Amino acid sequence: MSTSSQTHRSQVPRRRRRQRLLGFGLLALLGGGLLASCQSPPQTGATPVRIGFSAWPGWIPWQVTEEKGLFKAAGVPVTLQWFDGYLDSINALNAGQLDCNSQTLNDTISSIAGGADLKVVLTNDNSSGNDQIIVAKGITSVADLKGKKVAAEEGTVDHYLLLLGLKKAGLTAKDIEFVPLETGAAAAAFVAERVDAVGVFAPFTTQALKRPGSTTLFSSKEFPGAISDHLVCRTEFVEKNPEAVQKVVNAWFATLNEIKEQPGASLKILAQRAGVSEAEYKEYDSGTTIFTLEQNRQALKPGNTMASLPFAAEDISGFLQEAGLAQTPPDISALFDARFVEAAAK
Repeated sequence: MSTSSQTHRSQVPRRRRRQRLLGFGLLALLGGGLLASCQSPPQTGATPVRIGFSAWPGWIPWQVTEEKGLFKAAGVPVTLQWFDGYLDSINALNAGQLDCNSQTLNDTISSIAGGADLKVVLTNDNSSGNDQIIVAKGITSVADLKGKKVAAEEGTVDHYLLLLGLKKAGLTAKDIEFVPLETGAAAAAFVAERVDAVGVFAPFTTQALKRPGSTTLFSSKEFPGAISDHLVCRTEFVEKNPEAVQKVVNAWFATLNEIKEQPGASLKILAQRAGVSEAEYKEYDSGTTIFTLEQNRQALKPGNTMASLPFAAEDISGFLQEAGLAQTPPDISALFDARFVEAAAK
């Protein structure tokens, strides 16, 4: 893996959440349980942190952090919980069963709109190609989508990506026949030729492209910063335990260094956690841009492009309201907490 390539309610409607599964083998390997957890040895005097993560290339490195003892080295005891379904991890954070979780910016904003009080303390990555709009043979431009059936999981990042592409081409959601389906079902419907196009993320991209003549019309690569992934913590926990959060952030950057220095051994851990082969895991590398420490610092600064997280958050917030996914404007004025990456840089 390259380090340079790349509602406050206990239950959240499934159609409004993204479930990221890295490989088809993972379904068989992990389908029997809600989550698995691994725990660092308790450390006297240190505040334990409960962190959730699920199958997405920008989050799986936490497994390297655990197995290489980097939480312990940073001086923080962590209960790292693996979730088969991404939705379950968001529910756990909103219910206070986790202190921090690995999740997308748009899902974080949606939770805040529902009453959750959260902080983004770290950027893991940007999707740089692993989210795609895939089309049937004969569709060669976004304009060709007019009047066509397009499937995606409603209210998720790939629905957002679709709307971004339509807007860029001068179209709106009213110009297509939108078919709301869970991501896996959307990919299956596309392969079965029941829809003309589909918005999916890896590995469902691989499944969708099995339809003869299908191609990727556009992807997250064309919209840098539109889909970002983060370590998100409950504000109460952050304010009470800033030292523990700092140590977790430090451990993340130590993990990136570990992966860089020990790529072979790290890849083995990453692929095993994902339930795919090492070769299959590497195929997802270019579509996920892992953020360096300096990229974290730069992304948190104000700006007028999607490369700026504050700007991106405002853009996503507007989308959620326009799409009816946020009934009230979410207060994101204090969403980003840059002190931890800044301290890591010192």
